[in-house]
Amino acid sequence: MGKGDTLINAVIGAVVTIVLSATGFSPILGGAVAGYLQRESRTSGAKVGALSGALSFLPFLFFGFFFFGIFLGGAMGVPGGPELFIILFFITPVFLLWSVGLGALGGYLVVYLREDLSTTDESQESL
Repeated sequence: MGKGDTLINAVIGAVVTIVLSATGFSPILGGAVAGYLQRESRTSGAKVGALSGALSFLPFLFFGFFFFGIFLGGAMGVPGGPELFIILFFITPVFLLWSVGLGALGGYLVVYLREDLSTTDESQESL
């Protein structure tokens, strides 16, 4: 957990995202945690935040397809199944982009704020 441990930081951020998934902005918080732990540049914070968002999406994807396959009988097993499959086929990438994009935003913002605060601290120390 520290500078350069990208995968570990992303997994920690993904866990935060999953735990806080009841909020609509949990990928931002998970990405922010991952970016904060990364302690590198803004680009690296955004990358680890995006990875955190992608990793946090995997359990939701798994349980979504599990629910779809078991409880709804698959694409052809129930009336309206093909339409439901098409809807899921188009909605899944949107939610993936939501999770990855907000994770990257959180990772970028926390590094930006940390750099801004450290610059402010340095300027106040020189006074």
